[in-house]
Amino acid sequence: MSKLIYYIGLDDTDHIEMGCTTIQINNFLNFIKKNLVIKVKELRLVRLWPFASRRTRGNAALSSIIVISKSDNELFLKLSKEWFNDLLFEVSQHPSADISASPALIISQSRLPVDIYYDTVTGHVDIDKRIKEIVKFDCTIFSSDDKFGLIGASAAIAWTPNDSSTWELISWRDDSMIGKPRILDVSKINNLDSIHPNTFMNRDPTKNKGLIAPRTPCPVLYGIRGNSPIDVEKAHIWLQSDLKYEQCIDFKIFRTNQLSDDHVTPSWGTVTCKPTTVQGAHSFISVYSEKKNLTLVAFQEGGPVNALLRHLMPGDIVCWTGLCSPIDNSIHLEKLLLSDSIPRISHRPICCSKSMKSTGNNHILKCIKCGKKSNKYWISKKSIIFDFKNINGWTEPSPSNRRHLSMPLDFEIPILDNLIS
Repeated sequence: MSKLIYYIGLDDTDHIEMGCTTIQINNFLNFIKKNLVIKVKELRLVRLWPFASRRTRGNAALSSIIVISKSDNELFLKLSKEWFNDLLFEVSQHPSADISASPALIISQSRLPVDIYYDTVTGHVDIDKRIKEIVKFDCTIFSSDDKFGLIGASAAIAWTPNDSSTWELISWRDDSMIGKPRILDVSKINNLDSIHPNTFMNRDPTKNKGLIAPRTPCPVLYGIRGNSPIDVEKAHIWLQSDLKYEQCIDFKIFRTNQLSDDHVTPSWGTVTCKPTTVQGAHSFISVYSEKKNLTLVAFQEGGPVNALLRHLMPGDIVCWTGLCSPIDNSIHLEKLLLSDSIPRISHRPICCSKSMKSTGNNHILKCIKCGKKSNKYWISKKSIIFDFKNINGWTEPSPSNRRHLSMPLDFEIPILDNLIS
């Protein structure tokens, strides 16, 4: 029997306070399965540019690769249109918001170019330009009138995973539980890392805070991230084993681009001024990099990144990863390394266990105890030891203050061909 492979992309279905595109792609596939036989080869969750103006919460688009019988193609497309029209009605009932949902469903018989993904994960995408890009391919497109969802849906199809891709099991709540507090076993969440060591980002040990459950009234019960589908499913079964805690109504496992650093490029430069700290403990510094003057920003929530930035001095060479803000072109730091420091003045020479003192402007130092004299100079030290957490000198925020896309330093140190390190 002849088969067809379809690449499905879906995005922009949720509201800032409700809904989730993960459950919508699950609803779509379940609807199709009720009417014809399909094989779901893989589900994918693809995080996009964190500064996107239309982002809701996690700013992710969804995709799926499915196989159907060629003889079912006409019915499949008909069912897809029917489901999408129902989705449009559903989102039309959302409460009023500054940015309304703009759903789009793309059904493609071919992969879209990976450049479409990288354009969408690293910067702003113009909707008219994106439409021109995707209509060149053999796609069936369903969308709302303004078509904004096509940006994320196309990027989700275009993403090409690799061997280091991570996985996330997402479980959903019964409709009757949405809006109520999640009832989860906190002790099990705290022990997920030790009982299931191939899962990660389950909690923030610096704040004793769980990271798997959303704090919004969305349909997601929790998400477990890990190295493989087997790892996350085992952890899920363990969490669900005690019936006195909230049970999910369904779950699916997604391959993801989370923890990939696909959104950033490591860079380096020379510090040109002393740091400035403003109200709220946000800190700024100027650097010269690739013939340009840049402003690096470390927010208070950056923790060790903020602390390191505030210790920098003009002449220091630093390496970083971060995102360029579309508002003021400053770089919002995600990781920071002091690669090479200028000497730090420490003290005057020591004599008789005390620092020698200046006698005026005649370039003479004198010991106040024995009277010994010396030319005027400072003792300095090159190496600086900081008392905050770092990995090979690199600093990063605590887990709860990192972006979904940010790769933890214990996974990999940032690499740049001309990185000074």
